[in-house]
Amino acid sequence: MRTVGRTALALVSLLSAGLALTACTASDRPSTLTNTPSATAAQPEAQPTEADLPEPSGPPCEVAQYQVTGAAGEKPTITVPTGCTPQDGLLVEDLTEGTGAEIKPGSTAELHYVLATFRDQRTRESSWDNGEPFQLANIGQANVIQGWNEGLIGLKEGGRRLLVVPSDKGYPEGKDDIQPGETLIFVVDAVKVAG
Repeated sequence: MRTVGRTALALVSLLSAGLALTACTASDRPSTLTNTPSATAAQPEAQPTEADLPEPSGPPCEVAQYQVTGAAGEKPTITVPTGCTPQDGLLVEDLTEGTGAEIKPGSTAELHYVLATFRDQRTRESSWDNGEPFQLANIGQANVIQGWNEGLIGLKEGGRRLLVVPSDKGYPEGKDDIQPGETLIFVVDAVKVAG
């Protein structure tokens, strides 16, 4: 009788567990949770973290080492230099001299831009991809990074400018997936300048 009692108890336990499993909804099962990857699902390739990237080394980069291809009025491509470190301070270099109105403190402008980051040599964003220039008012005091408020002054309509922005004039604490201390590289086209 004791053997029968233990067997019956084991069966009752198994049946209870089976009933509990069948009462689960699809969303309760680990393989169907939206935030839980299944063992057979393809995993996305992991992006390198700041710790994975080598520290820039070498002498300070020369302006000519920042390669920009593409004609003014078309989306440029930035090639970030290697074998050198970002320079100290804000680097401002006209790649194409504009012939129109000049950006002065307080000006309003329509600007196309591409942003790359130095350390990971990645292009981060581009207004060209949105199809519309970026509208910016009150340049010099605008609600943008200090590197833009300082670096856009003097750019003429129709011109293209390279801005290499140190982190203290960009995002010293980082922003979104831009790491703290990152040097920002912009190529900015002045589409229209007013004021």
